[in-house]
Amino acid sequence: MAGGLTRSFHADPDWASYKLGIFICLNCSGVHRNFPDISRVKSVRLDFWDDSIVEFMTHNGNLRVKAKYEARVPAFYYIPQANDCLVLKEQWIRAKYERQEFMADGKMISPPGNREGFLWKRGRDNAQFLRRRFVLLAREGLLKYYTKEEGKGPKAVISIKDLNATFQTEKIGNPHGLQITYSREGHIRNLFVYHESGKEIVDWFNALRAARLQYLKTAFPELPESELVPLITRNYLKQGFMEKTGPKQREPFKKRWFALDPQERRLLYYKNPLDAFEQGQVFLGRNEQGYQVYEDLPKGIRGNRWKAGLTIVTPERRFIFTCPSEKEQREWLESFRDVLSRPFTPLNILTASTESGCSSR
Repeated sequence: MAGGLTRSFHADPDWASYKLGIFICLNCSGVHRNFPDISRVKSVRLDFWDDSIVEFMTHNGNLRVKAKYEARVPAFYYIPQANDCLVLKEQWIRAKYERQEFMADGKMISPPGNREGFLWKRGRDNAQFLRRRFVLLAREGLLKYYTKEEGKGPKAVISIKDLNATFQTEKIGNPHGLQITYSREGHIRNLFVYHESGKEIVDWFNALRAARLQYLKTAFPELPESELVPLITRNYLKQGFMEKTGPKQREPFKKRWFALDPQERRLLYYKNPLDAFEQGQVFLGRNEQGYQVYEDLPKGIRGNRWKAGLTIVTPERRFIFTCPSEKEQREWLESFRDVLSRPFTPLNILTASTESGCSSR
């Protein structure tokens, strides 16, 4: 796509939208094919190109089309990347080329502000999705949701300060599945929601991002907007099953679902991927502070079913894991080393007093 998906990841794309005049990668070509009214796709190498189409492509091109259709993308609006889910890519294409929301001569887009609507939410203690009313109060920095009973107060009041939102379509089992997380009594609460409409769920996502950016500007008035945008929401760096033993390292290894949050520098673990609360978490500081990760298990310790081991060392204790394969072991190792080498963000520094050490149960 012009901007977003292809500009950083594919320097030599093999496909093109000859209706828009842009070159795209194979991944993006599949998305563009879903919208024949907006975009028509050809192979650069395999399809026939007549002179008029070649001239049209020459006159346009990615940079010119990007300047036209992305002239005024709001800072809070999430621009999908190569590994993002389909609904984000589809709605980005529709917003740019069908609804033409970001053109210079179009209607000025203001931040979404307050928002109210219904989302399907997974029950905390069962797998049933129920329709719940959600209310976003951007100025107050609050997200509320209500059960179906009329006249009752909100089931939860969530501070935008502690909120994150990330599309987790495979884990939730829905192409529009969104995971909302927030802090509650020292733990991370997960809400799993979706909407039948792709536009509606992406609009909710960007409304939450707009409210988050508003909070960050208030919390860090000295920082430029460009430094705040990466802090609005984040995806997990890696997720998957590993086995872990307890603090005495004599307990049996148990299979758990792990999620690595690079911005919060937390490794969260759950009994199941869709649990409402984590069973425990490990804070990951920096190498210079005594945090290390090693490939293998300590001498004398053997895993249960899985043999590919990892050891995380913190100033307080060691955490020992086994991975289902050497490939998974390498990926986890690279991800942990990535986080340990990162500098602290302003958010890390703001909450440093409560994030030292680790907690588990």
